[in-house]
Amino acid sequence: MLLSHIVGLFKDPESEWKKIRKENCSVGKCYCSHVLLLAVIPPLSFFIGLSQVGWTVGSSNVVEKLTVLIALTYSILMFISILVGIFSMGAMVYWMSKTYGEQQALPRCIGLAAYSLTPILLIGIMGIYPILWLNMLASLPALAYSIYLLYTGVPVMMGISKDRGFLFSSAVLAAGLVMLVAMMVVTVILWDFGLAPRYAN
Repeated sequence: MLLSHIVGLFKDPESEWKKIRKENCSVGKCYCSHVLLLAVIPPLSFFIGLSQVGWTVGSSNVVEKLTVLIALTYSILMFISILVGIFSMGAMVYWMSKTYGEQQALPRCIGLAAYSLTPILLIGIMGIYPILWLNMLASLPALAYSIYLLYTGVPVMMGISKDRGFLFSSAVLAAGLVMLVAMMVVTVILWDFGLAPRYAN
């Protein structure tokens, strides 16, 4: 089921959204069948990249790596952040749906959030090579396609017209950017409380 949805979202998003809407899964089932499996990709990849593969800075030939403990801590926090972020985005969609006259069940809203973020979660595998410019370059197409999935998925999952779906999607996207900034602020605060990077010798 997971693989078929992933393939379908890339081949024919609108038709696949209709199939997803018919499932009516619970929050737990949605997490177990989709979110947990994909949410582990970025943390695991970055753990391997940061602690085992490493990276170089500028023209230096010195390979920098984080200690296993710090890399593991970052990976666990990333995993938790992904799970909380998807739930928060789904809850936000659920709350905002009242404004657009067609409130849907919370699990459906979480499903919309989870499946929309699929390309971003998949591209997380690039964390195995923790090179900033490479990861940013790879993330741009994934981000663009996630936004496209959001705009195509909202009208189907929320049961509204495409015009209202466009406005709804834009509001969700704006709120998502605010959430991203908030997460960055929390990251800076955690660094001040002792979670700054520690490099392996």
